[in-house]
Amino acid sequence: MHQEIVDRVRSIVNSILLNEEMELVDVEYRREARGWVLRLYIDKEGGVTLDGCTRISQEVGRSLDVEDFILTPYTLEVSSPGLTRPLKGERDFIKYRDQLIKVKTFKPIEDRRQFKGKLLRVSEGQIEIEMEGKVFQIPLSNIAKANLEIDWDLSRHPHLASRDKGYNLLTLPATGRRKEDVR
Repeated sequence: MHQEIVDRVRSIVNSILLNEEMELVDVEYRREARGWVLRLYIDKEGGVTLDGCTRISQEVGRSLDVEDFILTPYTLEVSSPGLTRPLKGERDFIKYRDQLIKVKTFKPIEDRRQFKGKLLRVSEGQIEIEMEGKVFQIPLSNIAKANLEIDWDLSRHPHLASRDKGYNLLTLPATGRRKEDVR
């Protein structure tokens, strides 16, 4: 039942985001201390704003209320995936080629299950990552989890190093609502 809800939500959200030129990065539906949470991570070229998250939350909330297939009360949260966004499929790896990433594998490769390095390429169902002067080939099917990593080495980013205040990070709070408040 849990996966059916996620799949149905994914379908509804993807159709809404298509019109907004946004992408659905991930959907989580799980029980937490405060109750059930339906969490959507959205992104677009140039990043997502708080207004964008609010607008999508309202649109998705209306659609979910009309469909009415989630039977338990839940909180809907919509947010940006953040600077260390997850990489979920081949398309994400292609998009973030030449970036610093962190990968955990299901099975060891050369006695390792964790890799952090530069994503070189994606081809034939695998990625190549350069780490410590060595290139590792990791099949996409062996990737348990992958995320972008923040490259804090300012020598590789001279345009950032010249700023007075260094990095300017923005955290977008999630918006949310409870289903029982709407009825």
